[in-house]
Amino acid sequence: MQPLDLWPLSARRGVVGVFTDIDDTLTSEGAITPDALQALADLKAAGLYVIPVTGRPIGWCEPFMAGPSGTTWPVDAMVAENGAVAFVRGSGSQPPLVKLYQQDVPTRSTNQARMRVIAAQVAAEVPGVALSRDSAGRETDLAFDYAEFDRHSTATVRKVLSVLQHAGMQTTVSSIHIHGCFGDFNKWQGANWIVRQLLGRELAKEQDRWVFVGDSGNDQAMFEHFTHSVGVANIERFVPQLTHLPRYIARGERGAGFAEVAHALLAARTAGEAER
Repeated sequence: MQPLDLWPLSARRGVVGVFTDIDDTLTSEGAITPDALQALADLKAAGLYVIPVTGRPIGWCEPFMAGPSGTTWPVDAMVAENGAVAFVRGSGSQPPLVKLYQQDVPTRSTNQARMRVIAAQVAAEVPGVALSRDSAGRETDLAFDYAEFDRHSTATVRKVLSVLQHAGMQTTVSSIHIHGCFGDFNKWQGANWIVRQLLGRELAKEQDRWVFVGDSGNDQAMFEHFTHSVGVANIERFVPQLTHLPRYIARGERGAGFAEVAHALLAARTAGEAER
């Protein structure tokens, strides 16, 4: 990982959009930091696409996409549950928010029944581990709390992962939750899907024009594929567990680190305008 200061100005000028993780990238103690919220607004005002991609449930995301005046985040879409479902803003005769899924209704229904059985299995085989408190809003995956409100050891995390994987689930670990789902979902796959849905374009053909900002294990697919990827400083605690690291690292942690990335992008645009 190189210091963010080494991100070439010429590369930053070509960026058209930003994907970002939420927990511990935009937030601290579960709430978005003021500098991160302002950075989202500044990026949107500059004409960039802004799309959070999170392991959080779609129900948790809804207030940030359509909350009371002053609470709505300035973003184009929000991809939840590690890529399986998303909110986009409606247009024309559509409702203000449109929910999109990658799986059809019968598949989701079947998977939800299977997940209830597996959640009970985890409770029986790994005592003390509980579903995340936001689970009521989840539709396509399971999430277990290991570092948001509860504190569990690495060994316990591995036990939960083993149960999920033996049940045939795809797994990943964020900065706070252990995730399992049925389906080939991760943040990179979800990012490709939402760009097709939202813009009718192929992200893989223009990945050098986007940047991703994240902090933990479930961001690895993004770090692997994006030409421009940045970790906020608190990623350091996960480095020994990561196979794929971001290209750059910000000086600041969480929202302050994200604000650094936004400043770097906006400064490149300002410099480009001054040269014209």
